[in-house]
Amino acid sequence: MKPKVAVLGAGAMGCLFGGELAERGLEVTLIDVWQEHVDAINRDGLRVVGHRGDRRIGVSATTDPAACGPVDVVLVHCKAASTVAAVSAARDAGLFDGDTVSISFQNGLGNEETIAGVIGAGRVLGGVTAQGASIEGPGCIHSYADLPSQIGEMSGGVSDRVRAIADAFSKHGLETVASADIRHDIWKKLMVNVGVSAMSGITNLTIGEAVAIPELKAMCYGAVAEAVPVARADGVGLTPAESRNVLDLVIGPGGTGNNRSSLCVDILNHRPTEVDVINGAVVSRGTRHGIETPINANLVALVKGIESHYLPR
Repeated sequence: MKPKVAVLGAGAMGCLFGGELAERGLEVTLIDVWQEHVDAINRDGLRVVGHRGDRRIGVSATTDPAACGPVDVVLVHCKAASTVAAVSAARDAGLFDGDTVSISFQNGLGNEETIAGVIGAGRVLGGVTAQGASIEGPGCIHSYADLPSQIGEMSGGVSDRVRAIADAFSKHGLETVASADIRHDIWKKLMVNVGVSAMSGITNLTIGEAVAIPELKAMCYGAVAEAVPVARADGVGLTPAESRNVLDLVIGPGGTGNNRSSLCVDILNHRPTEVDVINGAVVSRGTRHGIETPINANLVALVKGIESHYLPR
């Protein structure tokens, strides 16, 4: 299988995924609303710096999803608040035809359900990644690590299409594992964001700098510990040790601790953050299950306070 791929949301992570696949021979189109970024990629190629050295990758980019035509796989990397608009535009532009599927690699909980509301649950796969990247400027991203990703059916089990896509992505430079329980994996990834995203944003520190401060590291692990019983009440059997292990993988040697969280970058660029689908999701689901989550609630409140300086009230 050699799938044709479109990437909805060519920010740091969308460019990293699309660039890796294009560099090794897949037909990829990056789709984003940032015209200067799109123009720079089409003119000079996508520049990737950091992990594995400075290089330029030839890959197509556009602001118009209709320019892609039907594709086999749509990778959704846009911010959660833009999901409905981005996927609806892709659907209306004809990207979803035949057996086209979407894979959400977005932060937080509930993205797959949102996408399913636009294109139907049968076209939606879940995805998670431990990769990390940041935007350096128009047409340029910084890659921080080579870490694996997982994709899977939201209903569980390993289907033929999941196995085929995972194999194709792995063969083309993006290590991807077919997951038999992607909901479990999504919750595991959520634990990382619960621990570090808001903390990095509130302090304007890299993830590594933040966890080097004992008080912040304690808060990080405390937020994750609160989320574990919420996950279990939601039907996902995470253990405290498993949650800490996945967090340690990201913040430890070889991880992505040298970058600021995407939530931090959103604050620095005066954009709405995704705190509602990260720590906020733990709070709302905890409330539903009668589980108190005071650390996560405080992190949400602090992020909202910072947002109030630049977002309309």
